[in-house]
Amino acid sequence: MARKDEKGEGIKGHCLTLDDLKLYQLQLFQPLNGYRYSLDPLLLARFCTEVPSSGHIADLGAGCGIISLILARVNQGASVVAVENNPEMVALTEKNILHNKLSDRVIIQAEDIINLRTNHTVSSFDLVVSNPPFRTQVSGRTSPRAGRNTARHESTAGLADFLSAAKYLVKPSGRICFIHLPSRLAEFISLATELKLSLLRLRMVHSNPESPANMFMAELAKGSRGTPVVEAPLFVQDMADDTRAVVTAE
Repeated sequence: MARKDEKGEGIKGHCLTLDDLKLYQLQLFQPLNGYRYSLDPLLLARFCTEVPSSGHIADLGAGCGIISLILARVNQGASVVAVENNPEMVALTEKNILHNKLSDRVIIQAEDIINLRTNHTVSSFDLVVSNPPFRTQVSGRTSPRAGRNTARHESTAGLADFLSAAKYLVKPSGRICFIHLPSRLAEFISLATELKLSLLRLRMVHSNPESPANMFMAELAKGSRGTPVVEAPLFVQDMADDTRAVVTAE
């Protein structure tokens, strides 16, 4: 169930809603009329491999912090660094971290993906996860809603930059997990191969058994590995009851 909140400090006076994610015992503030998260981050968070106790997780392009907070709940001993360069989303993530009392394990870093190497040691994270902007600057429609264009369209950093940053941050034994559009799957695999990242798992996401895939989720690792596993397709209609229990619809 969602309710309106007072105008949020640091987010340019946008009216917010407070939405429950019951399965993870979380509540997230979101702009009432701006960019609001969809099912994608929930699917990706579930796809991710759990990290060792006291592990380290990086979330590239964190948005309002939904993936970071879910992964902190799932991995009770882990610390999470949420990376976001949109000032409004940074403020919102900070608000959500504090509201859910996770500031001891989740921090927000206001930084562009392409500058991460200046502040982080190479191979320092057990899991790097990203729900990056899906569309290039010249593709797709622009939106009048605040924050939607930067969330949907690549700006200073493209897919290659997100993958390069993930490779730099992840440990040799760690994992990288992304969600993206099927129309960019060939590009994704080509870029990963150029970066010497091996595809370990791939799962296509469909609305129902009759529909084409509308998303894919991929798990990568550094170096050369064995044959990738193509998992059974995920049909969102099969998750309908669970989804209602997890998130309030936009």
